[in-house]
Amino acid sequence: MEKEKRVYQVWKGSNKFLLGGRIILGPDAKSVLATILLITVPVVIFCIFVAWHLRHAHQFVSYNAGYAILVVAIVFTIYVLALLLRTSTRDPGIVPRNSHPPEEEFRYDSSVVETGGRQTPGLQFPRTKEVMVNGIPVRVKYCDTCMLYRPPRCSHCSICNNCVERFDHHCPWVGQCIGVRNYRYFFLFVSSATLLCIYVFAISAFYMKVLMNDNHYTVWRAMKDSPASVILMAYCFISLWFVGGLTGFHMYLIGTNQTTYENFRYRTDSRLNVYNRGCANNYGEVFCTSIKPSRNNFRAYAQEEVQQTPPLRTTPENEIEIMDDSGDQRTKVHNDLDLGGDLLKISQCHNIEDIEDDIRSRGSNLLHNSSETDSYVGSDYHTQTIRADIRHSSRGRSRNFEIRSDISTKDAHVHEG
Repeated sequence: MEKEKRVYQVWKGSNKFLLGGRIILGPDAKSVLATILLITVPVVIFCIFVAWHLRHAHQFVSYNAGYAILVVAIVFTIYVLALLLRTSTRDPGIVPRNSHPPEEEFRYDSSVVETGGRQTPGLQFPRTKEVMVNGIPVRVKYCDTCMLYRPPRCSHCSICNNCVERFDHHCPWVGQCIGVRNYRYFFLFVSSATLLCIYVFAISAFYMKVLMNDNHYTVWRAMKDSPASVILMAYCFISLWFVGGLTGFHMYLIGTNQTTYENFRYRTDSRLNVYNRGCANNYGEVFCTSIKPSRNNFRAYAQEEVQQTPPLRTTPENEIEIMDDSGDQRTKVHNDLDLGGDLLKISQCHNIEDIEDDIRSRGSNLLHNSSETDSYVGSDYHTQTIRADIRHSSRGRSRNFEIRSDISTKDAHVHEG
């Protein structure tokens, strides 16, 4: 007996899972290792070549005050790494995708589609609809991949292939989307990394000053005596332009209640920001509210989609459209005879061969039953036709079947085109 699979094993996004679905990562999770190295390597150099030599510096009032510099550097680095892992290994706010399009949103457009030699109205979704946010209408878009109308401030990440609530951006340095459930940790990580850079830069500069005072060195002699300090100061100065600028930018975004995506996409628009509740309330929303629980239970057992009935809609012209759950097959049946809904049962077929056999068997049964035939065919018509156009999008093949009936003989002839 085949073992039942869990949600993370059949997940349609591009995420990677560890520890049996307990940890979720982005598709570029390896970049997290590079970020860890960019943080830990400079700190290790700092602890060995700078902090360790400051243990007994004469400038300190306390004889062992230099040990505090070493401890603070280690503890602060562990804190920054914990925030990094917290940001990159949790669900950022993924909206579960639907197995089928929302049926209540089906509508017929005015365009005419010619299929199987017939003209029928096209079936489509409204691309947008309006929802109310703080008493103001906001337009949301339909996502073809997730088959849902995105909640306000939600966007589809092309890298992770998921719709994420309050989508900010996809950060390659943490290998994860930044959304409603990890934005707080992302900001704390960036701001803490900024403080760590300032700390290492300041202590390295202080060590250069100690060398100059204790040994009566010039600046150049002190730099030559401690090249590690020079390298650390240069590295931290460059890093500050990145993490420091990012911290300042996100402080502005939080204060105005914007996301990075909204800021870059709508910066030229004069639209009203319906989410802005004032600077203090905006900061409170990010740091003083409870984080929403995940909408996905990745360790739950996945339900077999083949056990679900595929969505089936009919047009006013009796065009029946069946979509396979996997999205790989589309079947359109044009019903020229009013079969009383009997032909709709072919929606239980999940492959091309089953549908072909079903059409043959149902057509033969119908035409050999004289009472049914007389109820559907008038005296002025000697021949009726059931047509089925079966299209397989992934293989690109198309077959046409005709089941013809002669009323006098009630014999069925099946012609395959």
